[in-house]
Amino acid sequence: MDWDKLRIFHAVADAGSLTHAGDTLHLSQSAVSRQIRALEESLNATLFHRHARGLILTEQGELLFDATSAMVRRLDTAEARIRDSKEEVFGELRVTTAIGFGCLWLAPRLPKLYDRYPDLKIDLMLEERVLDLPMREADVAIRMKEPSQADLIRRKLMSVRMRLYATRDYLESAGMPTTLADISKHRLICQSPSAFQVAAGASLVQELIANDVRSLLTVNNYFGVLQGVVNNLGIGVLPDYLLDDFPEMVRVLPDVESNEVPVFLAYPEELRNSKRIGAFRDFVTEEIFAYRKRKTEESAA
Repeated sequence: MDWDKLRIFHAVADAGSLTHAGDTLHLSQSAVSRQIRALEESLNATLFHRHARGLILTEQGELLFDATSAMVRRLDTAEARIRDSKEEVFGELRVTTAIGFGCLWLAPRLPKLYDRYPDLKIDLMLEERVLDLPMREADVAIRMKEPSQADLIRRKLMSVRMRLYATRDYLESAGMPTTLADISKHRLICQSPSAFQVAAGASLVQELIANDVRSLLTVNNYFGVLQGVVNNLGIGVLPDYLLDDFPEMVRVLPDVESNEVPVFLAYPEELRNSKRIGAFRDFVTEEIFAYRKRKTEESAA
């Protein structure tokens, strides 16, 4: 089969539109249409159902799109490995992590990484869904559990606990709770029990809500919980790594916390020698080491 026609087919299938694919490929709609017709004729098969809202793949089209998608992933991998054979750290690095960790811990530290490697292009994908690293949905992941996918290099970075925090202003106004039962007199801010979150955090939230909480604000991620806390709305359930960047917050009920949540960095075995992966891994490890050192010094003080 003609690779140019396959490349155009893949772009059309991905975009669902001749016009959008043409824009991506810098070709006219008529030129794209001619190539698709020629491919269908060579295969003696209809690849798209055409209707007013766009194009939908036929069964034969789905089979071909699966094949071209695999080819594109292989080409992306080859390109990455060729680029990584050079000494410089540059090019795109696709990083996936949870929304809370990405917004509240990783993103604020990225200026240091860009200062070190100004030609690096980071695509930060924040979502709770676990992306498939071996299938190259992302290059590297930071997750709140040990990855179960095969053919991954993984490294435990640290452990996190969910704890209770509030601002000094809120506590001066509403009072400091001294027992778990006192939570009922305050507004609790936490992730919704139905929201996707680590089991340890969900268990703590369920335990707290069971205390006849007077007022409740639930959010579907920790970034929203933090906004409620810093705006003096109540006492929030938040990961302990936040205290490093928000010293104005005060820990409430020090004996109340979740079980430990391990934080892992992982990337595909085939990217073991990637200089971009190595640069990111070393940067995150350095930041984690500095964080651990500060926590140790604070505990000893």
